[in-house]
This record gives sequence, structure tokens and C-alpha cells, in this order.
Amino acid sequence: MMQPGLYHILFISTALFFMGVYGFFTRRNLVTMLMSLELVLNSVNLNFIAFNKYVWPGKMDGLFFALFIIAIAAAEAAVAIAIIINLYRNHKSIDVNDAEDLKY
Repeated sequence: MMQPGLYHILFISTALFFMGVYGFFTRRNLVTMLMSLELVLNSVNLNFIAFNKYVWPGKMDGLFFALFIIAIAAAEAAVAIAIIINLYRNHKSIDVNDAEDLKY
């Protein structure tokens, strides 16, 4: 079985990135926007791991960056879900347009 090359992995990463950006800008639901943001972060992780494997195979820098991004994404998701739950309790909606009173 043939192993995927760098260009194959970068193509998948680019597709994930643009799906995440499209989902973030077109959806009005906070949960789907959070999932789209996670897609973007996963595409960045895929880039780090691909470049680590194919460009600098002896180093572990890309893997450490990917682990750091996973930890940051987990903390970000926990805080975002807590905000979404609090918004739902107060407004009975998780639509972005209903969250405009959080600006001030």
C-alpha cells in the first residue's frame, strides 16, 4: 500500500481549513461555529505533523506544537461551551444574533 506524500496531506489540510472557514462565516449557531473553529485548528495540526515528518524527520518540533495546539483547543472548547451554556440559560437560544447584548 502506498503511503501518502506531503502534497496529499497538505491537500487534505487545505480542504479542512477552508471547510472550517466556510462553516465559521456562514453558520449562525455558536456550536457549529465552534466545530468549524476546531476544524481549522485540526488542519493546522495536520500541517505541523506533515512538515515534521517530511521536511524535518529527525526532529520532534512539529509534534510538540501539535500537542500544544490540542491542549489550547481543549481549553478553548471548554470555555466556549461554558459560555454557550450560560447564553442558552439566559436567552434560550444559541444563535449569534441573540448574543449581541454580550458586547457591552
